[in-house]
Amino acid sequence: MKKVYGSATEALEGLLHDGMLIAAGGFGLSGIPELLIDGIVASGVKDLTVASNNAGVDDFGLGKLLATRQIRKMMSSYVGENAEFMRQYLSGELELEFNPQGTLAERMRAGGAGIPGFYTKTGVGTVIADGKEVKTFDGQDYILERGIFADLAIVKAWKADETGNAVFRKTARNFNPPAAMCGKICVMEVEEIVPTGSLEGDAIHLPGIYVHRLIQGPHEKRIEQRTTRKRESA
Repeated sequence: MKKVYGSATEALEGLLHDGMLIAAGGFGLSGIPELLIDGIVASGVKDLTVASNNAGVDDFGLGKLLATRQIRKMMSSYVGENAEFMRQYLSGELELEFNPQGTLAERMRAGGAGIPGFYTKTGVGTVIADGKEVKTFDGQDYILERGIFADLAIVKAWKADETGNAVFRKTARNFNPPAAMCGKICVMEVEEIVPTGSLEGDAIHLPGIYVHRLIQGPHEKRIEQRTTRKRESA
């Protein structure tokens, strides 16, 4: 089965449609599938619901899809440094489903494991619990959260072999594996594709069984918040 494609456009062909739910990996600007996002922008698909920890920044990552008004709803834990994200939400142009960060990650992981829902104490007694089932276990209240089953997952890895076995680097590992797992179809972009069998088995973070299509390409590594200090004089 062919998994390696020549471009984001080729890898996304036949997968996109209006109104779909997309799970996107990345944490801040670390490990975001920027090439695939550009491919979705170019496709013109609209009314998207996107599950992602945040939405990049105004001119990069998912911020590009916000700028073109292709996203109808975000499922996120953090508005982040994206002023357009905040503006669209506050003006009522964009629907936003806030999730505690750990809950969002677990909702993705649960979807990938075929679990339709789970109970958690996070959010009990807050607006997060509004409209959700509450159940008591051992004298403690828990709320029911639903697993996320996305139509498409788009993720980015550091290295992968031709079968999709993938290794993520540092912070990029936070949301990419669960996002990849919860998609009916997963398309992954990587910095380097290596020969099958060259990755140490114990080092693989995501088995290739979850990955359906794969591309390699150049990536722009931005810093979301650059913090510096003056050099101390000699």
